[in-house]
Amino acid sequence: MRKKTELSVSVVIVAAGKGTRMNMDINKQYIEVQGIPVLARTIKVFEELECIDEIILVVNTQDIIYCSKDIVELYDLNKVTNIVAGGSERQNSVYNGLMEVKKSCDIVLIHDGARPFVDKRSVEESIQMAQEFGASCVAVKVKDTIKMSDDKGFVKATVDRSRLWAIQTPQAFKYEVIIEAHKKAIEDSFLGTDDAMLVERLGYRLKIAEGSYNNIKITTKEDLLLAELICKQDGL
Repeated sequence: MRKKTELSVSVVIVAAGKGTRMNMDINKQYIEVQGIPVLARTIKVFEELECIDEIILVVNTQDIIYCSKDIVELYDLNKVTNIVAGGSERQNSVYNGLMEVKKSCDIVLIHDGARPFVDKRSVEESIQMAQEFGASCVAVKVKDTIKMSDDKGFVKATVDRSRLWAIQTPQAFKYEVIIEAHKKAIEDSFLGTDDAMLVERLGYRLKIAEGSYNNIKITTKEDLLLAELICKQDGL
């Protein structure tokens, strides 16, 4: 994908989570999969895309030096222009990252540091859709039958899964759209489950870019086993 009319694209990679569900002494983003830390793998995808101009990393304060030396420098990730401290919630961490992108930014992507297998096609497609529609999110169609319950735990209805999507990252936005959404959330003391939700509440429509089922978020030890399998299968 070539940049259209010199479109300026930034990526905010959020890796400030505690990873408590992993029950390990090391944060999940720094666990090695086939000898390479998860976060390094994640950054590398965007590093290699010509359409990406800069990468902002958001990590825990105590990890900034480690991340700089043992991730960015060690793996020659030259598009990383800044490493900033995260906040108390993911939403705060994203906002911290957004504040550090260059002023010329047109499109910004927000991506989970623990999703190292995002494919380049869906990244490029999400950028194109954000440029056209203002906001986009990568997602995959739901495979399972989904049922809605009542407040007593009985099935109330079966939801039509043909129109259901499991949302992943990256989520891509025109910079002015996502900044407006975050500032409004701060003003309203609103905490959303993802950045797309903040944009939706302002009335913007998000276009879906179909992703890959390999674009897993590494959260549990079972996910690590799957990650190893994906690496071996795809020669990563």
